[in-house]
Amino acid sequence: MNARLSPKAKVAVYGALCVLAIPFVFPTWWMVTSSVKPVSEIFAFPPSPFPTHVRFGAYREVFALQPFARQYLNSAYIAAVVTLGTLVVSSLAGYAFARIRFRGQHLLFLVVLIGLLIPSEVTIVPLFQMVNSLGLVDTHWPLILVPVLGAPGVLATFIMRQFFLALPAELEEAARVDGLGRFGTFRRIALPLARPALGAVAIFTFLHSWNLYLEPVVFLSTPEKFTLPQALTQFVDAYGGPLWNVQLSAASLTAIPVLIVFVIAQRQFIEGLAHTGVKG
Repeated sequence: MNARLSPKAKVAVYGALCVLAIPFVFPTWWMVTSSVKPVSEIFAFPPSPFPTHVRFGAYREVFALQPFARQYLNSAYIAAVVTLGTLVVSSLAGYAFARIRFRGQHLLFLVVLIGLLIPSEVTIVPLFQMVNSLGLVDTHWPLILVPVLGAPGVLATFIMRQFFLALPAELEEAARVDGLGRFGTFRRIALPLARPALGAVAIFTFLHSWNLYLEPVVFLSTPEKFTLPQALTQFVDAYGGPLWNVQLSAASLTAIPVLIVFVIAQRQFIEGLAHTGVKG
């Protein structure tokens, strides 16, 4: 039975939630408001929640000091391609591990999961040597292939497998009666039902690719090919000191797609994660 809260109780609950949200919201609010403050006002103590003098010049400098529009496009299309590729690979692999029985199935899945235990920093040197031997250094291919086939793809495969394990076997039996093969069952029955899991995979894959820093630093050297996390480190003065207002302006612009993606797909993200532990 659902308990109905009184108006006073609702006010108290929402008030407590607002207070608890302050530590999480304030850093973002400080970043956005500080991007339009003079440099002298950014580090004033106590920090001011509102700028006294609003200046948008730092946003113009973001695009003047770096090819920021091109770098923005680089991050956007790489994140989109990585997300799409991960969805395709993880959904196919997850369905195979969940619904197709073959010898050594569990051992192979365990070997795949071991990839989650290996830090990316450990494999970056052999990855660079392999990419260099293929002539792909200073291209975007490593930033696309490594996440799709690496640890993010493994985690996505695990989420999809757990979701497909929870699907009733009667659905596949009904599909076989209707004349659908294995791939037809996957495409017409299992995949449409997996939208919550696909939403969860899409969000964390997009965020991982959008925030990727180590691999771009290792593989890219041309500013026009930089992604946003790497580009944010380039806003410095002649002495190598950070241009704080410019960096905060660039960081504010960088956070916009992340907020949009999460707001649009947050329901699917929560539902997808809720289904990952339904059945082992």
